[in-house]
Amino acid sequence: MPTRHRLLAVLVALMWGLNFIAIDASLVHFPPMFLVALRFALIAVPTVVLVPWPRVPVRWLVGYGLGFGTLQFLFLYWGMAAGMPAGLASLVLQMSGPFTVLLGATLLRERVTARQVLGILVAVGGLTLVAWQRAENASVVPFLLTLAGAFGWAVGNVCNRQAHPESPLRLTLWMSAVPPLPMLALSMLVEGPDRIVASLTSWDEPGAVGAAVGLGYTVLVGTVLGSGVWTWLMARHPAGVVAPFSMLVPVVGMTAAWLFLGEGIMLGEGIGALLVVGGVLLGARVELLPVAERPRASARPRSPLACRG
Repeated sequence: MPTRHRLLAVLVALMWGLNFIAIDASLVHFPPMFLVALRFALIAVPTVVLVPWPRVPVRWLVGYGLGFGTLQFLFLYWGMAAGMPAGLASLVLQMSGPFTVLLGATLLRERVTARQVLGILVAVGGLTLVAWQRAENASVVPFLLTLAGAFGWAVGNVCNRQAHPESPLRLTLWMSAVPPLPMLALSMLVEGPDRIVASLTSWDEPGAVGAAVGLGYTVLVGTVLGSGVWTWLMARHPAGVVAPFSMLVPVVGMTAAWLFLGEGIMLGEGIGALLVVGGVLLGARVELLPVAERPRASARPRSPLACRG
């Protein structure tokens, strides 16, 4: 992997890590469930008009959209709105990796290696330590909501894997057409139309402009640009070479939250974070093949967002 491609992979991790700061800014003004609907609607409308159909079975596209798009971000945004720190949220979402392995073994009968089992145990141990620290010092509910978001991401990964897309980026963009309607309906029911209308009209409130900027960053940089570059890298290198760079996401997320939001990290949380990252890396299938044995660039890449977990 050339140095410039490694730098691009680091850049994607930087964009995705800062995404949690952008989400935190958006939640200052927008109600969380409506924010999910708005985020994906802004991607879905131009996608339906301009992007060709990804040519995958509809059931897997819908499953991907419900898991990765709807459930993940419903619980992530809900958890952050309820008090989950942005930095820790970026870490807890990495549990989508172990969840994906477990769902793959259960539903798809995929073989689980001893190294993967050990990695899952280490990651779960680290997450348990983080949860214990959260319970000692704050409500554990936001943590559990974020963990549910990681499970939703894993469900989306399984559906993505079954879809076998020729163009993972097209699938990722078309998946955005699934969440807006169910999330808007849920927002109308739970958050109410008055709160939705107020978030769209009260631009003179403190934090409103920052919320709009955060939403724009999430859509354009975090999703379109970040996923586009990641897909480009995955098409040119083995997944095992590119995917580990996603472990920089919680590092960037937690560091950015400390710098910009003043979020502190307790010793136990720091140790737990290292265990989670180490466990996910340990369980990842990293196979550094000789150059002659590596897949050709034309080989079908995996989904960019599935590889993050």
